[in-house]
Amino acid sequence: MADESTVLDLSQLRRSCSSCALSDLCLPAGIGGDDLEKLDMAIRDKRMLDRGGALYRDGDPFHALYVVRSGSLKTFVQDDTGAMQILGFHLPGDIVGFDALATDRHVSQAEALERSSICELPYDRLQQVTSEVPALHRQLMRVVSREVVEEHRHTVVMGRQQAQEQLAIFLKSLSDRYQRLQRDGSMLTLSMSRYDIANYLGLVVETVSRLFSRLEEMGVLEVNRKAVTIRRPDLLAELCRSSSTSPSRQRDNG
Repeated sequence: MADESTVLDLSQLRRSCSSCALSDLCLPAGIGGDDLEKLDMAIRDKRMLDRGGALYRDGDPFHALYVVRSGSLKTFVQDDTGAMQILGFHLPGDIVGFDALATDRHVSQAEALERSSICELPYDRLQQVTSEVPALHRQLMRVVSREVVEEHRHTVVMGRQQAQEQLAIFLKSLSDRYQRLQRDGSMLTLSMSRYDIANYLGLVVETVSRLFSRLEEMGVLEVNRKAVTIRRPDLLAELCRSSSTSPSRQRDNG
């Protein structure tokens, strides 16, 4: 068992890693002592982004991966006309920047939805540490896999036939992510706008607004601007499965 001085030393090191939400990346892998210190040394000081601030833009050279420490981000792509497609919303603990791994340049953009704190992991340093700490490399691959799963989930949601089900799945997924962060999964704060949600789901903003009102009338939610309380998680879960049991395949856009 570690003596008191070792525990205190680890506590100091974990302060940066854990509070930067890196605990999901490294700490469960059994990393401690010298290995944790190597990771800590690879992390640059956090940076702050105001709402609307860009972390990186399409075409920027690839230097680092980024961990959301606090706040939230959205990632998106834009075409030549400026039309946007949102790819994801990122909460504390999420790592962004994987889009640049293939070409050494970012092919999407990341922007703060609110005042956010970001930890930077310079990729050359991260590669060195993962080569020295196999457990960290395995955890990093798990994070990459999780990103792929999220992309697949988004594709599935976009393909759903019922708009109500799409919104229900989005809210259920957000609730699950809150619980993984040890937050109350029934009390959501939507840092993204209704327009952002509509764009992400492939709907129009009027539909999303009507659906929030409908779910509130059904007693599933209580909505107060950006604060959403899930009153009936059982009904929300049922709505997530509605199209698989419904005989109708007609898309509900209203």
